Amino acid sequence: MGSTGKFVLLSAIWGSSFALIKVAVDAGVPPVQVALARCLFGALALWGICAVQGAAVPRDLRTWGHAAVVAVLLNSVPFTLLAFGESRVDSVPAGVLNATTPLTTLAFALLVVPGERVTRTRLAGLLLGFAGVLVLLGVWRGLDGDVLTGGLACVAATTCYGAGFACTRRFLSAGPHRASAVSAVQITCATLQLGAAAPLLSGPPSWPGLPAVLALLALGAVGTGYAYVLNLDLIRDAGATVAATVTYVTPLWSTMLGAFLLAEPVGWHTLAGGCVVVGGILLTRRPAQRTPSASGTLA
Repeated sequence: MGSTGKFVLLSAIWGSSFALIKVAVDAGVPPVQVALARCLFGALALWGICAVQGAAVPRDLRTWGHAAVVAVLLNSVPFTLLAFGESRVDSVPAGVLNATTPLTTLAFALLVVPGERVTRTRLAGLLLGFAGVLVLLGVWRGLDGDVLTGGLACVAATTCYGAGFACTRRFLSAGPHRASAVSAVQITCATLQLGAAAPLLSGPPSWPGLPAVLALLALGAVGTGYAYVLNLDLIRDAGATVAATVTYVTPLWSTMLGAFLLAEPVGWHTLAGGCVVVGGILLTRRPAQRTPSASGTLA
């Protein structure tokens, strides 16, 4: 499969995750159980990939400690928040709101990653992107309790993603271990965290029906396991810059699948807000212009 095929397939897998989450929560699966199943099936898939690759398991406490923290920020908390959000709103706005992840990632990277600079263009992109969130939610019409709660949960999930990606870049990206092994450790930590929390938050699991179980299996094994390997292949084939643009395409898939498979309504403000968010992301990705002015000023 060429780079174009991998790009389309990866965006489709990640874009479909919002419809799969919606199927599960509509079947009555509690949000924390959705997150637990996603991580459990994802961890099994990733350990299988590690076995095929012959990847060595990290044994140092530092890697496991950082992976456990990142698991909270990238998996345990945001997976639960997204499922909770989709119990209140449709998968279409949830998918479009997820496109703000590069904006929250940049915001946290500016705080914790050495060398990241605040520029006027980046600041304008951040403000434009979050203005797009307000358009997407249609704030001028007023927000009922469910829409506001669900939307805020989805935004909180992307905020966790932003912090998690920044921490990954700072503490896990330069280690000696294969990325697949580090990811397997991370998802395993998330599974253990959610396994301890789920009985306290939702009680024992119950059979939700075959469609919901199949949705959770696909969400974990494909969306959290295979998609990770596909993403690595795309980075190696086409570079990190091209791979990162998958974020721009996943809302298109989530919108199409939500509209056609789940019959969810798509308002004009959803599409307009999504376009504004993507515009903000593009602004933040513009290279900073170097000027002879003193360092530390906004360029």
